[in-house]
Amino acid sequence: MTERAVAESPLLSWLERPRQDRGVHFAAGGDDWTFLSYAELADRTRVLLAGLRAVGVTPGDVVSIVEPAGPDFVATLFAAMAAGAAPSPIAPPLNFQDRAVYGEHVSGLLRAAAPRVVVCAATLTTAIAPLAETAGVPRVLSADELADAAGGSRGAVADPGPLALLQFTSGSSGRARGVQVPHAALAANVAAIRRWLAMTPDDPTASWLPVHHDMGLIGCLVTPVVNTSDLWLMPPEEFVRNPGRYLRCFGARGARLTSMPNFGLEYIARRVRPEALTGLDFSAWRAVIVGAERVDAEALRRFCALLGPHGFDPRALLPAYGLAEATLAVTGLPLDELYHAVELRPDRLRLGARAVGDPAEPVDVDDGGEAYPVVGCGRPLTGVRVRIVDEAGTPLPDGMVGEIEVHGPSVAQGYVNEADSASQTALGGGVLRTADAGFLHDGQLHVLGRLGDSMKVRGRAVFAEDLEWAICRPGVPAQRMAALLGHRAGTATVVAVFEQAQPEWLAQAERELRRRAEGAQVVIVDAPRGTIARTSSGKPKRRQLWQAFVDDRLPGTVVTTGPAGRSDQTEHTTTAS
Repeated sequence: MTERAVAESPLLSWLERPRQDRGVHFAAGGDDWTFLSYAELADRTRVLLAGLRAVGVTPGDVVSIVEPAGPDFVATLFAAMAAGAAPSPIAPPLNFQDRAVYGEHVSGLLRAAAPRVVVCAATLTTAIAPLAETAGVPRVLSADELADAAGGSRGAVADPGPLALLQFTSGSSGRARGVQVPHAALAANVAAIRRWLAMTPDDPTASWLPVHHDMGLIGCLVTPVVNTSDLWLMPPEEFVRNPGRYLRCFGARGARLTSMPNFGLEYIARRVRPEALTGLDFSAWRAVIVGAERVDAEALRRFCALLGPHGFDPRALLPAYGLAEATLAVTGLPLDELYHAVELRPDRLRLGARAVGDPAEPVDVDDGGEAYPVVGCGRPLTGVRVRIVDEAGTPLPDGMVGEIEVHGPSVAQGYVNEADSASQTALGGGVLRTADAGFLHDGQLHVLGRLGDSMKVRGRAVFAEDLEWAICRPGVPAQRMAALLGHRAGTATVVAVFEQAQPEWLAQAERELRRRAEGAQVVIVDAPRGTIARTSSGKPKRRQLWQAFVDDRLPGTVVTTGPAGRSDQTEHTTTAS
């Protein structure tokens, strides 16, 4: 590759002059970290690049990667890009995960991706090889086998292929979809994130997010590597086991930037005791991007209350909105601006109706519902344009609720196997109809939830996220419940699923659902732990759970309260088939 071509490939320029003094710290045992400089990672990347070429990978191919968040994941990811191929990360199986469910999921991803080769951890080869064979994938190799195929050579970077990345959506609203991300889209999003956060090589990042999906992959791996800044990388299970270790990356090791879903803030505030923070200093922590799910103002407050006495500045909390179809980031709160929320009443949740602003705007129903805060997700990043549109695609003015539409250089090219998906999200021609509902107010985007996870009841839109907020705010753990909406036998039905519920949780759900879903049939389910399937970012897989409910496959005790507003209830037990 010529020097001119390298200069035009910002995603790979770090390979040409890799730094010895900065790199990635990978979590090791105890509180130890294994450091690999960018020079060492670049050398491994070039070895694997030569290996990929030796086994027949050519520009335009797809390389699926089933690796944990270690050096070989990073090297294989960039080696595939450098070969002109599109890396396509797939998460390894979790401990205690149902093998049949995982196998079906991976087989589906491999059939959609149609990779030339699967690169997986050596310990996973036995499990992945049969799935790859079923999907028609010719070869499954470990990174070490690729290195052996290279025969000691190092590969030169090729001209960019048609795609920089094939990343799959989280699957929260249905089957995961393969999103085709061109080099220009990925480079534009990385540049926009760096500009938004004013990133320099002296701004280290720390992350516990899975590296197999957009927020962890692009926001907390690709961007810091391209930025050639230090990165502390730990697996999600280590964060769950020891969130204090993650906080020490900022309070003792100098990390300044990170991203996480709302539930990560909640988990830290719930699990970390104030005395565990003694001696830590968070005054240099510049940015916590909060996205992937509805941002809860109370979770932000509790996080600040825990870390504030140790120098954490609330202005470092940056609510944001993004999705895989836009590569990653769409909007974000600017640096040094304090987050804020608008109070929204449930009776104003109507597509095409005014949510905030002119109080004289007519609203059809006043149910006396209590107002709740909707946190602003900031303003569009550089080059991005966001509109709110009605069902016909006509733009709506500020304050009006509609579908979020995104335009800009980071919008992905399209999907693979589009006919296999039933999602409402539409992508093509540089325009993304997100199937997310929201409104603009004072220049900020406010996100209400998925249109597919909402339902009209007596003319008003009821969103699953709103019901979860109302049920969980007194102290019900958000990761222990999920709300489902749909029509069963032609009747509008709301289902609240709990995992090993306390009696007071069930009572709280009954009270709130009677108030907020009046006119719908209400069902409350007390299920075993592990019932609520979730995406890598913690969102419930609502369509999957709803189908299990409709098919009478949802395990646990089902308490049927009847139509919301009535007190009659029956109880029976179902078991998963």
